[in-house]
Amino acid sequence: MSRPETGPFETPDFDAFDAAKVIDDTRALLLECEAELVRIEAAAAPEWDVVVAPLEALGEKFSRPWGLVHHLLGVRNSDALREAHAVVQPEVVAFSLRMGQSRPIYEAVRSLRDSSAGLDATRRRIVDILVRDAEHAGVGLDLEARARFNANASEQAEAATLFSNNVLDATKAFGLLLTDAAEVAGLPTAALDLAAQSARAAEHPGATAEQGPWRITLDAPSAGPFLQHARRRDLREAVYRAHITRASLGATDNTELIARLLRLRREQANLLGFSDFAELSLSTKMAPDVGAVEHMLEELRLASWQAARRDLDDLRQLARDEGAPEADDLQPWDVGYWAERLRERRFDYSDEILRPYFSLPRVLDGLFGLAQRLFGITIEPADGMVPVWHSQVRFFRVSESESGQAIAGFFLDSYSRPAEKRGGAWMDDCVGRVPGRLPVAYLICNQTPPLGDRPSLMSFHEVETLFHEFGHGLQHMLTRVDEPMAAGIRNVEWDAVELPSQFMENWLTHRETLLGLARHFETGEPLPEDLFGKICAARTFRAGSDMLRQLYFSATDLALHHGFDPDGSESVFDLQRRIAAQATLLPPIPEDRFLCSFSHIFAGGYAAGYYSYKWAEVLSADAFAAFEDAGLDDPLAVRETGRRFRDTVLGLGGSRPPSEVFEAFRGRAPSVAALLRHAGLS
Repeated sequence: MSRPETGPFETPDFDAFDAAKVIDDTRALLLECEAELVRIEAAAAPEWDVVVAPLEALGEKFSRPWGLVHHLLGVRNSDALREAHAVVQPEVVAFSLRMGQSRPIYEAVRSLRDSSAGLDATRRRIVDILVRDAEHAGVGLDLEARARFNANASEQAEAATLFSNNVLDATKAFGLLLTDAAEVAGLPTAALDLAAQSARAAEHPGATAEQGPWRITLDAPSAGPFLQHARRRDLREAVYRAHITRASLGATDNTELIARLLRLRREQANLLGFSDFAELSLSTKMAPDVGAVEHMLEELRLASWQAARRDLDDLRQLARDEGAPEADDLQPWDVGYWAERLRERRFDYSDEILRPYFSLPRVLDGLFGLAQRLFGITIEPADGMVPVWHSQVRFFRVSESESGQAIAGFFLDSYSRPAEKRGGAWMDDCVGRVPGRLPVAYLICNQTPPLGDRPSLMSFHEVETLFHEFGHGLQHMLTRVDEPMAAGIRNVEWDAVELPSQFMENWLTHRETLLGLARHFETGEPLPEDLFGKICAARTFRAGSDMLRQLYFSATDLALHHGFDPDGSESVFDLQRRIAAQATLLPPIPEDRFLCSFSHIFAGGYAAGYYSYKWAEVLSADAFAAFEDAGLDDPLAVRETGRRFRDTVLGLGGSRPPSEVFEAFRGRAPSVAALLRHAGLS
């Protein structure tokens, strides 16, 4: 399924990929890998080159082709690929468990760990993790318990994939066709253009932004602006209700899958000797235990509660001032609309006013310029150097600025394609670093696509998202670790892996950075100084509300996996409402089923770990404070601090515990003070 490329990069051959061959190719690969595993087991001895190095090579041989299938399932989904994936996924899971539960390999690696003979710090950490992961894979279970554990793992994988597919199907199934201009009153030009484009794609070829019809979807670039700008409250309500009940009705209903996954996770944890899944999850993370996470969440909740209350009062008062009937009965579908009106009044600008200044080509130039200043790297287009999976996908080459030597590459898939691409944004490992091979990353976004000859004009949030995913990519691409199991993002604790991504977002209120990338796409005029000032002034706008929203998600996730009985009298939605009573000021509507589309925890890697965003945000804010302390307007200080960040946070990856990596950069343990200060909550 993949082949080496000429030149410095070794990437998948997307041109040759055929979903019809996935089943046969995967089964052939599994046979080869099983034979190799048997050879490793037969030779197993407590020596690095005898057991760990060949195990890593086998893992890569197995994971790269299957990783390609998983990647394409997210960005080029099709019935044929889904069906092939469903057929072989149980076999793939079974082989993964076979590797993890190999007793000869486990005994050899554990002996190597206990002796630590000739191992440096990175290799000692790797063998520690290998032992832990084998134990978490059930290597110590008896035959009966292991059989149940393996069946459990297969069921979890199947359920998570089905959950994700249901969310994708439910999202693309909804379309609100509007034919009267009064129904789209308030929508900015970009939103009307996108709605007309969606209508044309849905068998209305004559649709125009001026005359309609207009089609509103649940894809973020469509639903988000509609909820912010549409004056028709009843239509906002319709879109909001459709969004909040995604994948909770009919053939795509995820309700039972949620209960099934929670049962399976609890059983998995119990089989391994943990009281619940949260305890199992936290055993692999930077946070020491559930209590420490709960303490952090409560500390941030208390710091943001009164600010969030003021935010809500401000919206109600504005609605009263405007004579809106909903002023005394504000509902969730009103919040985005009135928040945007308040932003316009308070700061005299809207997100739509900013869009013309954030064309994707210009934003990329500014982002790459920042990377050069901070980290001494040069990023250049390399379109056509390697195959891609869609004509919109681009490829970029990363090199050392001083020498010109290539050190990495990345794919960028920027635009929303709701028919085949799942929502959200993410970074993934395409090719990892090994001696003699350059790392390559996938960077995936779902931003507003180009319209006609006009480039993608990004909302400020979409710019933040691009910076965020690029931060993840930097940690993968700028690693200095030659051991594949600790290079880049591999084996970085999940609640520390968001540090580089959230760190990069901070630069969007840095004057030189923002003004360097914000120019009008038609005139080339820079972002006006007054708009820059307003963006900075709005940095803390509704910060209390935004903080509470993330704490609500985090606390709900943790409660579902800590002490909750999915077979008890309290349903998952009862639990959600119980948490909401403590973490939200505007309670969810009775029909709220957001859990049914909460892919982060039910189809991603964030189960009992959604708190990681806030845990890592503490780290990222404190890391950015190092640049503030050194002097953001001092190019030499920025360069020196940036190189230190590259050498530690980006360079060390998973080769050290994240607390050690952070202290190597910052010179001390992290503090919550910078996060609260940045949010205006201290």
